[in-house]
Amino acid sequence: MLNGHKIGGLLLMGGIGKRFGSETPKQFHKLSGKPVYLVTLEAFLVAGIFDEIVLSCHPDWIDLVQKELNPSWPIKIVASGATRQESSYLGLLGFSSPPEVVLIHDAVRPFVTTGILKENALLALEHGAVDTCIPSADTLVYAPNQKTLDSIPDRSHYLRGQTPQSFSYPLILEAHQKATDNNASDDCRLVLNLNHPIWIAKGDEHNLKITSELDLFIAEQLFRLRRNEIPEGTESITGKIYAVIGGSGGIGSEICKMLETNGAKPIVLSRRSGLDLMDPNSINRAFSQLGEIDGLINCAGLLKMSPIANLTLSDIDELLAVNLKGLILCCKEAQLKAGAHVINLASSSFARGRKDMSIYSCAKAAVVNFTQALAEERPDLRVHAVIPQRTRTKMRQDNFPSEEEASLLDPELVAKAVLSLLKDPLSTGMLVEVKK
Repeated sequence: MLNGHKIGGLLLMGGIGKRFGSETPKQFHKLSGKPVYLVTLEAFLVAGIFDEIVLSCHPDWIDLVQKELNPSWPIKIVASGATRQESSYLGLLGFSSPPEVVLIHDAVRPFVTTGILKENALLALEHGAVDTCIPSADTLVYAPNQKTLDSIPDRSHYLRGQTPQSFSYPLILEAHQKATDNNASDDCRLVLNLNHPIWIAKGDEHNLKITSELDLFIAEQLFRLRRNEIPEGTESITGKIYAVIGGSGGIGSEICKMLETNGAKPIVLSRRSGLDLMDPNSINRAFSQLGEIDGLINCAGLLKMSPIANLTLSDIDELLAVNLKGLILCCKEAQLKAGAHVINLASSSFARGRKDMSIYSCAKAAVVNFTQALAEERPDLRVHAVIPQRTRTKMRQDNFPSEEEASLLDPELVAKAVLSLLKDPLSTGMLVEVKK
C-alpha cells in the first residue's frame, strides 16, 4: 500500500538463459551466495509498498522457488509462458485481486532501489504508464545493415530503457488483450500501440540487467560494495529484549535509550557489566545467564591509532578480540528466538585499509563479510550490518582530537537506523550505511 493505494509487483523470471550460456537460468545463479531473483525480490519487499507480488516463473523451477520463499511473504507464483509477453500477461492475471497499478520488473535486475520503485508507483498512479530510463554515456550509431553506419544521432534525444515498467492495471491488461504482436520485447510497446503516453522515471546505472557471465561478475562487485537504503520498519518492539554489546558507549548508549523509549528492554553487556570480549568463557557465561532474547546488537569497538610496526602482540590481540572475534563469539553464543535480529556495527573504514588503522580496518571488513555469511547460514534470523560514517563518539574524538565536531555524525542517527531495522521483520543480509 502506498498513500492508501493498492500496489502490485510482478517479477518476470521465466527465461531459460540462452544468452547466459548455462543450463541454469541466470535468475537462479548465485549472487554472493543467494539466487539473483531472491535478491531482486527482497528489494521489492524492503520497499514496503506492495500489497502482493506475483512471480511469473518457469514451470520447471516453481517447486524450488516455493521452497526458498518465506511463507509469510505476500507472494504468489504463476507459471510463465513461452515468450516474455505471454509471461507478463499470465503474471497480470495471477493477482489475487486487481491492484490499482502494477510494477513489472526483470527478476535479473537485482539492484533496483526503493526510490526507483516508489517513483514508478507514484507516476503510474498519476499518469497511467511509466518507463524507467537513463541517459546514454556512449555515442549512438544507426546501422540498419549492421555493417556500415548510416548516421550518428544526437544521443541527448535517446535514453536507455530499464525496468520496472509501471502501469494502471486496467490499462496494461487492455494493452495485452488488444496486442497484435505476440512477442513484444517490453510492455511499454503494447501501451504505445494504444496511443497512450509513457512517462519517464529516473533509473540508475547500477540497475543493470544480468544477461551474461560478465554481467554476473560486475554484479558481484556491485553487491560487495552495495549500501542498502534504511527500511521504514513499522513492527512494534514493545516488550522485546535485546542484548547490546558495548551498550555503555556513545552509539550503544543512544541505542539503549531509543530501545527504552520504544518499550523494549535493553540488556547492556560491556566491560562495566563484567563482559570481557577477550575471554570466550566470559561471553559464554553472559549469554547462558541471559536466556532467550529477541535480538543482539554488537556495537563494541576499539581503535588504537598506530603503525603496525609499533603495535605489540597484546595490542593486536585486543583489537581483533573487541572488533571481530568477540563479536563472532557473541553471535555464536547468544540464544536467539526465531525471527530475532542481529545487528553488527561496522565502519566506513571497512571498504579500504586506513593508515595507522590497519587492524581496525581489516576487522571491520571482516565484520561485513561475517554478517553476510551469517545471514545466509541463519535464514531464521534477520541479520544486518550498520555502517556509520565518522561518528561523534569518545573513541573517535580521543583518536582524532583536532577533527571538527560539526563534520561528525550524530550517534542518534545511527541508533535510529538500528531501530528501523529492528522494526522490519522481513529483510536480512543488508549493509546499511548511515550518513550525515
